[in-house]
Amino acid sequence: MTQYDFTTLPNRLNNHSMKWKEVEANRSLLPLWVADMDFLAFPEMKAAVQAYADRGVYGYPYFSDQVLESIQNWEREQHGYRFDKEALVLIEGVVPAISVAIQTFTKEGDAVLINTPVYPPFARSVKLNNRQLIENSLVERQGHFEIDFDQLEKDVVENQVKLYVFCSPHNPGGRVWSPEELIRVAELCRKHGVILVSDEIHQDLALFGHKHHSINTLGDFQDFTVVLSSATKTFNIAGTKNSFAIIENSALRAAFKKRQLGNNQHEVPTIGLVTTETAFRYGKPWLTELKKVLEDNINLVFETLTQKTNIKVMKPEGTYLVWLDFSDYHLSDEELHRKIKEEAKLILNVGSTFGKEGTGHARLNVATPKTTLQEALNRLVQVF
Repeated sequence: MTQYDFTTLPNRLNNHSMKWKEVEANRSLLPLWVADMDFLAFPEMKAAVQAYADRGVYGYPYFSDQVLESIQNWEREQHGYRFDKEALVLIEGVVPAISVAIQTFTKEGDAVLINTPVYPPFARSVKLNNRQLIENSLVERQGHFEIDFDQLEKDVVENQVKLYVFCSPHNPGGRVWSPEELIRVAELCRKHGVILVSDEIHQDLALFGHKHHSINTLGDFQDFTVVLSSATKTFNIAGTKNSFAIIENSALRAAFKKRQLGNNQHEVPTIGLVTTETAFRYGKPWLTELKKVLEDNINLVFETLTQKTNIKVMKPEGTYLVWLDFSDYHLSDEELHRKIKEEAKLILNVGSTFGKEGTGHARLNVATPKTTLQEALNRLVQVF
């Protein structure tokens, strides 16, 4: 019997929840979009936040050894990744860290590569920093995404790519890359002098027996890699703002920290330090239960939509985000998302925001109590 509550839907209205904002104006909508869970925090997390509130003083923090050690211990115990404390750079979020990396390791006009479809801020960060965006399309084979390595190398060489922002595990689609694939990605970067920025924020959410491998545990790639991660996605604490970069190469790290300081992005709120340390010290039992709930919910989505609709479901190997393909309905993108919003009364992520390959798709967040998910599925079945 679980000691945690994954069945209660918390009331998130009128508490500044981005996920639920539209529902405040239209109560008929059900939001299953942004990667934010509708689950209550585990008791130790709530107690830690309460203890922080009880201090009554909320001034500037410093990064204690205890916080840094909690990250090191988690990476070592959960992912077999060992590194010196000096390699850690704290920053408020993984997306800000991607922008800092782009600014640090490339100049305006340089080519930066991403695999599409992918989390929308990847492309946005490249474009807004005036770099040349190179989109390498993932290939859908046997119900999951794969990398076309011949095309990838061609894209790198022909565009003189300087930096590759890689998503591992991948969002959307939930692909947990194999060691062989990751080694090929890293060796390609080494061969062509490309800096590899590996966004591993979903590292703790590998499911169905799949295992996440952090890129630097598979070879001597530390000289050209920047690994980004956070406790925020795993433990649903994104609003508290904290993430980390692991940069083992001292020259890359010094350059990154200099740009970070130049942007005045070197501070993290105390609450983010509190929640990160709490998550990594006390969160493992909760995470173990969460993953069972997510697997159960993903199976429900797959079975329901596969049996009762023509929606094609890409069953994720990790994350709590499910990629849905509506192309069998032959709807324009505008008509598809009108039907989802106005007829099914659901808020899902619009697939085309992840890249051109996402046209006719939507992304569904299953990190919600089963009763809520079942209601959403009933609505999709009714409309589609």
